[in-house]
Amino acid sequence: MISQKAKYALRALVSLARSGRDQSMMIGEISKQQAIPKKFLEQILLELKRAGFVASRRGRAGGYVLLKAPEEIIFGEVLRLIDGPIAPLPCLSKIAYRKCEDCRDEASCEIRHVFERVTLATRAVLDTTSLADSLRLEDLPV
Repeated sequence: MISQKAKYALRALVSLARSGRDQSMMIGEISKQQAIPKKFLEQILLELKRAGFVASRRGRAGGYVLLKAPEEIIFGEVLRLIDGPIAPLPCLSKIAYRKCEDCRDEASCEIRHVFERVTLATRAVLDTTSLADSLRLEDLPV
């Protein structure tokens, strides 16, 4: 399950993508549009700014703007930035691998084999889906 912070980060990026790459949005506007607490959104946007996803502008046309095209912002990247590894078990993590304490043998672990399939399928979707894709997908039935 993704954190509320990751969900808010993705929703903020979607708002910025909808407004256009060169169009800035004020924090209050994003907050209201996406029902994200303003103080929490400030922290999230700062993190996204440090990672190079957004930039802030001062002045009359100030606010936040995407630094990358929506096609270049991948869900998996954002989730890893905010929540860390995308793996239900520590032994399946690419970037934070850790052997499960109660596991005798990973090669014969039935639980690991099932969750490995889940993890690979999840990563396949998250690492190939961009903000632009999500904007096109929102009109499709689930």
